[in-house]
Amino acid sequence: MNYKLSELKQQVKEVLTNNIMPFWSVKMVDGVNGGFYGQIDGNNQIHPMADKGGILNARILWTFSSAYLQEKNPIYLEMANRAKAYILAHFFDNEFGGTYWKLSYEGNPVDTKKQIYSQAFFIYAFTEHYRASGDESSLQTAIELFRMIEKHSFDPELNGYFEAYSRDWVLLEDLRLSDKDENEKKTMNTHLHILEAYTNLYRVWKDDRLATQLRNLILIFTDKIVNQTTNHLNLFFDENWNSKSVIVSYGHDIEASWLIDEAARVLGDGGLLIKVQKICVAIAEAACEGLQPDGSLYYEKNEAIGHLDKDRHWWVQAEGVLGFLNAWELTGNDQWLLKAQNCWKYISEIIIDKVGGEWFWSISDAGVPILSGDKAGFWKCPYHNSRMCLEIMMRVE
Repeated sequence: MNYKLSELKQQVKEVLTNNIMPFWSVKMVDGVNGGFYGQIDGNNQIHPMADKGGILNARILWTFSSAYLQEKNPIYLEMANRAKAYILAHFFDNEFGGTYWKLSYEGNPVDTKKQIYSQAFFIYAFTEHYRASGDESSLQTAIELFRMIEKHSFDPELNGYFEAYSRDWVLLEDLRLSDKDENEKKTMNTHLHILEAYTNLYRVWKDDRLATQLRNLILIFTDKIVNQTTNHLNLFFDENWNSKSVIVSYGHDIEASWLIDEAARVLGDGGLLIKVQKICVAIAEAACEGLQPDGSLYYEKNEAIGHLDKDRHWWVQAEGVLGFLNAWELTGNDQWLLKAQNCWKYISEIIIDKVGGEWFWSISDAGVPILSGDKAGFWKCPYHNSRMCLEIMMRVE
């Protein structure tokens, strides 16, 4: 298996270096209004007047920082510094704290809500910039955002984190992250990315409060979010943690299966790690309900009506490769490695746009790229696919 792993490493490194990173460092740089463009559509057309999303910009900062941390390409650090400077100048609310949801193409706030999912991504990104550059101000920015989330979003009575606030931190009526989501006060998705952010912050800042909250987040997943019957993740909850979801998200299942494991490893609690790793393998097994003979993963299933969304979204496939590889590392069962390799084969043959650069948003069940989805945009960002490549390169090393 070692030969196959070294081959996989070489292939993902080539895709990272020649397909993903140049797309973002060359095509997405906004030389007129600063930072990066808000959108390149599925037909590779730049939309210079598209709004600029906080999540996109945080993920750009994370991606270039993480790539520089591992590869030491000076262009990556230059792009990371560019992203950081733009974010600090335009996305941060200097009056009430936290970051805005969305800016105009000129850099002015057009949606000032404080979505906790987005605040978490800025923690993730600024922490990674600190790891890559050693810039102490980036670490302090991440810590400031951590304290902001704990002050405003944490529910000390019923546990967990509320979803979204007004600019001045009043809980909103419409809490949804996107139009497809349920309007509930607590969600799996936000908790997953707070977990991810706090894990990265704890790597470099061994704060007692952070350790307590990271452990708490891990247990929220194992005890509340993971469905004890199916091992899928429940997605939406009321404030009392009653599940309000009928959707199974195969991508979130497989992504969580390695992020929860990573959180427990970074926390360093041996007893908790043993508990967590058994659950993580079970979550990965549940995700395989969406696995197809060609190696790809379906998007999601509505269990209330039995409807399967058979599109193969780019991020689901990226997380599939990584989640399957992680399950192989946990179990030593070579069937997991085979799943990872097959999923990567699907990506490399069908998902990657070898002409226009980057990856297609999604592929239909008939095997045709869905060009209505962005190549880069509010939700189409470089972090799922670049992270998969970087994680594989690091793990095989």
